[in-house]
Amino acid sequence: MNAVGIIAEYNPFHNGHLYHLKKVKEMYPNDIIVLVLGGHFMQRGEASIINKWDKTRIALTYGIDIVIELPFPFATQSADFFAKGAIQILKAMNVKTFVFGSEVNNIDKLKTVADIQLNNDEYQKLVKDYLDKGNSYPSSLAKSLSSFTDIVIDTPNDILGTAYIKEIMSQQAMIKPVSIKRINDYHSTEMNNHITSATSIRNALKSKKEVIKLVPPKTYEYLNQNLFYIEDYFPYLKYQILINIDRLNEFQTVDEGIENRIRKHILNANSFDELISNVKTKRYTHNKLRRMFTHIMCNFTKQEAISYSDINYLRILGFNDKGQAYLNYIKKDVSLPIITKFNQNNDPMVDLEFRTTCVYASILPEQEKKELIEREYKNTPIIYNKTV
Repeated sequence: MNAVGIIAEYNPFHNGHLYHLKKVKEMYPNDIIVLVLGGHFMQRGEASIINKWDKTRIALTYGIDIVIELPFPFATQSADFFAKGAIQILKAMNVKTFVFGSEVNNIDKLKTVADIQLNNDEYQKLVKDYLDKGNSYPSSLAKSLSSFTDIVIDTPNDILGTAYIKEIMSQQAMIKPVSIKRINDYHSTEMNNHITSATSIRNALKSKKEVIKLVPPKTYEYLNQNLFYIEDYFPYLKYQILINIDRLNEFQTVDEGIENRIRKHILNANSFDELISNVKTKRYTHNKLRRMFTHIMCNFTKQEAISYSDINYLRILGFNDKGQAYLNYIKKDVSLPIITKFNQNNDPMVDLEFRTTCVYASILPEQEKKELIEREYKNTPIIYNKTV
């Protein structure tokens, strides 16, 4: 009984994701499909526009067999740490193959880059030098890499793909990485056909444009409810910054004196985007700032981050009959505890998930807020039955 892994945020699950999933099923028709899913806050500092339980149901509807949550400390950090947590989960689940979208779509090239980044001391020195000169982290990686190879890795999926391969190498995971050609531009905000980026879909939704042709029916069903956008949390972020104005550097990813720029601009900022524009420097990208503000908003400190350096449990959000059979098949060999109820594990990372869910739910009307928060500790995994 073999399993193939997918790592995704589904923000939201769109036609491109459905294409990817169908390709995986064509390639591995007899394998169990295990999804590692980013929950309520995303790697690029966004809020998930649909909550993680509804995302789980969508994923199960379109053929995922098991959905496992990627905990907040990994889901909201840079590519390397995001990849570390996700690959630890796939490794613990005894996944044999991992399939991801890629612009370059060449595993050998990605492995070459991963090997340089992981094992070349001169490369690491160059990265540090470029960072010290004020370059952003992605820019420093690209500039340093050009000294060793003509392979260009500068798109989000390829950067993540390289990070995944590095983690497979460093964790000595017996996982085969496989890429599928990405068929749309990750950054694109255009909607010229039925497959476009999640970014363009979110922008369209904000602008009240129709997206029915861009997402599968089940996703569209969940888009007709209260949606979550990081911009809507600005009053809560501003409050959190002001009450912690003298200890901002204690929060995760608040580094290198950026707290001084936040203090300078927070009182006059009237929106999330305005604050980012005012605080931004050459070294701090929009994504890095959004992640940082998410950490401040959720009271996620550097001390906490140190204590959450590895995955300590597998939280199952949902499964179907095939997924349940696979869980039974591997349960004796799984190296991490599998939890299906909130109180099954006393790991403080579970409590952190509750705290971040409370923040995530804060923009909802009171009854919906209460219901979503209760789902965090009352819900057991969604059991999907195709015949229902």
